[in-house]
Amino acid sequence: MYRTIVCAIGNGPRETAERILNKAAGLLDKDGWIFVIHAVETVPRYMTASLPEDFETAAIKDAEEKLTLLCRQMKIPALVEVHTGSAARVLLAAAQEKEADLIILSMHVADITDYIFGSVVDRVVRHAKCSVLVDRKQRPEHRPDVDQDNQYPGR
Repeated sequence: MYRTIVCAIGNGPRETAERILNKAAGLLDKDGWIFVIHAVETVPRYMTASLPEDFETAAIKDAEEKLTLLCRQMKIPALVEVHTGSAARVLLAAAQEKEADLIILSMHVADITDYIFGSVVDRVVRHAKCSVLVDRKQRPEHRPDVDQDNQYPGR
């Protein structure tokens, strides 16, 4: 069991967020804390001219509202924090600040940017000072080992 768990919730499907939150709740000590952390990636300066002036503030507020509502609907007591910056840096800083003993985050289907820049999961696993649980479950349509013509078990 863990006393302080940092859950990284990104922009993926709701089912992934629910799965991560349920895992955190199941692994939490009786008097423990769950921190739901979301990172709003910083937009490069050259792109800000084409965005509304309050883009970053609106994105933070929207994420906070959605994540707080999700936790409330799931009846999972968690503290929600949304920060700007690189997702890996935000997660690692939050885990260190909160003295987390577990970080839970989810794998996603790799794309070209992961191969060029490395993935958030890779960075967090490599640099975290605490245990990291990586949820590797992917939607069936993204799994190469699942025959698309057959119904995936559990669907």
